[in-house]
Amino acid sequence: MKKILTLILALTMAVGLCACGGTDAPAEDTAETVTLKIAATSTPHAEILAQVVDVLAEQGITLEINEYSDYVIPNTAVEEGAEDANFFQHAPYLESFNAENGTHLVSVAPIHYEPMGIYPGMTASLEELPDGATIAVPNDVTNEARALQLLAAQGLIEIDPAAGLNATPNDITSNPKNLQFKEMEAAMLPQIVGEVDLAIINSNFALQGGLNPAEDALASEDAASEAAQTFANIIVVKEGNEENAAVLALIEALQSDAVREFIETTYAGSVVAMF
Repeated sequence: MKKILTLILALTMAVGLCACGGTDAPAEDTAETVTLKIAATSTPHAEILAQVVDVLAEQGITLEINEYSDYVIPNTAVEEGAEDANFFQHAPYLESFNAENGTHLVSVAPIHYEPMGIYPGMTASLEELPDGATIAVPNDVTNEARALQLLAAQGLIEIDPAAGLNATPNDITSNPKNLQFKEMEAAMLPQIVGEVDLAIINSNFALQGGLNPAEDALASEDAASEAAQTFANIIVVKEGNEENAAVLALIEALQSDAVREFIETTYAGSVVAMF
């Protein structure tokens, strides 16, 4: 019996020592990372977002950048919750999209401005533009109006002042060269520039299409103009998510001196920081 009791005591002490030894093992890292999914067009939006991936990672935020080539799906994806935010559009387009689609998307921060430009196609210069020339313009309401206003600024047409950012070719009051307009999805314009006399293209799609807005555009919107404020590209979320901690961290990271320097050195005026 004494031997049995001694054995039981020895086993009890061994188990206790093992348990005490377990408390000395390093604790598991229980810190959790947050994934922030953002929809963006590739140039310059995804390129700009890539500059803050490491900054956010240091804060426990994994920035997942998903690239799109159109202006519709990035908004519907945020509305439906497939994406947390997007970065590709300006406020007038967002307002128009919400009105037409019943979506509930809001702007949370301006990041940059992309001057729209007039690019040569079959006609090499504005001075050589023939009567009846065809000009390709974006087919969404706000960007088409913007394109027409740019033509008006060059003295090629006149537009009813009341039309503002809703102007269409029907609002042209003077068209001495009888210009014809080919309305197309904005992303397609760089691909057909050689088939028209001129094309008016958003800088992001011009860059994606291998054009250099600073060198190739015959005329561009003034980066110091009211248009720069109106058409600043914005971070967008679904209404109710404006104070999301990861979104606020993203905005702070984007509106930094490092990102401003990247924009200035990379795009040489084709993209202008708005912070």
